[in-house]
Amino acid sequence: MTASMTRRRAGTAGPWPARLDLLQAGTGLALGLFMWGHMLFVASILLGKDAMWAVTKFFEGYFFFGRSYPAIVATLVAVVIGLLVVHAGIAMRRMPSSLRQWRAFREHAAVFRHRDTRLWGWQVATGFALFFLASVHLYAMLTHPAEIGPYASSDRVWTGRMWPLYLALLFAVEVHGGIGLYRLAVKWGWFGAAGSADARRRLQRFKTGLTAALLALGLATLAAYAVIGYQHRDRAGERYVPEAAWLRGGGS
Repeated sequence: MTASMTRRRAGTAGPWPARLDLLQAGTGLALGLFMWGHMLFVASILLGKDAMWAVTKFFEGYFFFGRSYPAIVATLVAVVIGLLVVHAGIAMRRMPSSLRQWRAFREHAAVFRHRDTRLWGWQVATGFALFFLASVHLYAMLTHPAEIGPYASSDRVWTGRMWPLYLALLFAVEVHGGIGLYRLAVKWGWFGAAGSADARRRLQRFKTGLTAALLALGLATLAAYAVIGYQHRDRAGERYVPEAAWLRGGGS
């Protein structure tokens, strides 16, 4: 009798559930950190068009190679898509897969009124929404990586009428990411959250405050792009040329 047959007869699944949990945690952490970085990068528009142009060109390699290579951005997007597919694929094994399972979860949550159980429900709901919302945005960035910049991004938001999708995506990704990183800290015992109720409450407050701050930053950023796009609507498609002399040399 093989070792795998012995484990099955003993009712154990071997090391794979733990390995999958670790892979889910790693991809989730990577995506969460990317989410925060991405928010800060796109929020550069709040510092002015030149600041956002400079950030865009930095990721296109303009300041290193003397010209822009949007393929660098496309490669980064492809990596993010890969992480998202792996993370979502692993997470799906724990999502309720039938109406009966959903009802059982709702009854459980209603009886126990456990905060972390409700958070898990919100994480599942926002994760499901991200299947559709994030896919649209990532595909657009993958296939049109050069269309990022003060005017190009603003035109997409306003003239391209993408702002409703970005608004929904903002709430879904920030709520999902915040809950996910909180649950990672609890599961793996970071910051003492696994063994202390007080530490967990502090972490919950920190998560709520951070999510609120990121949502406020995201709303301000989306509003800035919408205003620029509205003002630029009659010249949609025109690329931005920076005002600072040392930045001139290419527009987007």
